[in-house]
Amino acid sequence: MKLASECERVAAAARQLADEGLVIGTGGNVSARAGDFVAITPTGAKLADLQPPDVTVIDLSGEIVGGQLEPTSELELHLGVYRRFDAGAVVHTHAPMSTALSCVIDELPCVHYQMLLLGGTVPVARYETFGTRELAASVLAALEGHTAALMANHGAITYAADVDTAVSNALLLEWVCSVYWHASTLGEPRTLDEPQRDAVIKAALERGYGSTRAVERADPAEAGSESGEGRNPDRGR
Repeated sequence: MKLASECERVAAAARQLADEGLVIGTGGNVSARAGDFVAITPTGAKLADLQPPDVTVIDLSGEIVGGQLEPTSELELHLGVYRRFDAGAVVHTHAPMSTALSCVIDELPCVHYQMLLLGGTVPVARYETFGTRELAASVLAALEGHTAALMANHGAITYAADVDTAVSNALLLEWVCSVYWHASTLGEPRTLDEPQRDAVIKAALERGYGSTRAVERADPAEAGSESGEGRNPDRGR
């Protein structure tokens, strides 16, 4: 089967998004690219039950080259992201908090430093009918300089180099939307200005933020030598 591993990852991602509550029923879609081909969720499929054989494979022109089901109605949106941003994976959800905010705001402010993983502030693409070239054009414009966007009165989209990161970005976006909503009920949320964002980036680079590191311990023999431990008390007398 063409793109077998990508089909497995797409199916697993669809089920994970359903488990996390970011998609319900058939609302949402996932894709992963390998070279000139894309594994993508089919239209009308219940994402919570999706299995690798259900995933459709297309080329970058949109022609079906593998699978038995028609691809998602948001095909143009996914292909547009791959053509413009050279992404490795795309996730589109109807996540409840992201969708709710997309109905009332024009931009999600940078209220938490982790939003820098998404490009900082998150724009809201203007509303267009689902599955249309107009929607794809609106979302692609919003994604310039970002890896995530809200889609007015519709949902959210993220992209990344691989499926796992695209899903992580979708989860992060939904979490940030929740944080912003809760903060808004208490008052005007503070936002991070440009110097504060720059400081976060500098600190992350210096400290290797987001990656595990082994604890550095001194060599026991060297430590003993420096401290005098392990020495023969009669030596040097």
